[in-house]
Amino acid sequence: MNAQTEVLTMTGPSGQIELAVDRPELASRGVAVIAHPHPLHGGTLTNKVVQTLARACVQAGLTAVRFNFRGVGASEGVYDEGRGELDDLLAVVAAHAAEGPLFLAGFSFGAFVTSHAAVRLHVSRDIQRLVLIGTAASRFDAAPVPAELHARTLVVHGEQDDTVPLSSVMDWARPQVLPVLVVPGGGHFFHGQLPMLRELVLRHLRA
Repeated sequence: MNAQTEVLTMTGPSGQIELAVDRPELASRGVAVIAHPHPLHGGTLTNKVVQTLARACVQAGLTAVRFNFRGVGASEGVYDEGRGELDDLLAVVAAHAAEGPLFLAGFSFGAFVTSHAAVRLHVSRDIQRLVLIGTAASRFDAAPVPAELHARTLVVHGEQDDTVPLSSVMDWARPQVLPVLVVPGGGHFFHGQLPMLRELVLRHLRA
């Protein structure tokens, strides 16, 4: 993302996991772990939406930790339909955000995995904010957001998303009465709208 980005590796459940860490200029007020889109469709930690999330986190005073799921980039292992990827995310949290304020964010497939991580972690961790962008609710079984986290959760979806239809996200959100912020005219990758997306996320993180 910038010259200060630190590229690391750590041992994960399926071998080495590649990470990119960006730190704020002043003392960090927490760690945000950010999950990328589908590994079999070009999703990596350098995805533009993922980088936008990282920028918002750093601007909000957080340490942003992006990582490649198993089988992507320098991360070892093979795609596991979300099960192993959840294990990867939990391993990154355990290694880089074991204590202190925790923030979780994900885009597309990464939002699906992050939803399950939130369910798993909220019983033992105080999740400060949850950010789910373009949640893959049509092809995957996104987990309901724990009721206690609703006020801390930002769900953003593009009105004209042709990868994950808005109707699928509404079907997922409706039983939870979980608000969804719809970007008019927005597509799955928010082309031309990333600055606005960054501001929406930054506003949520600072609230």
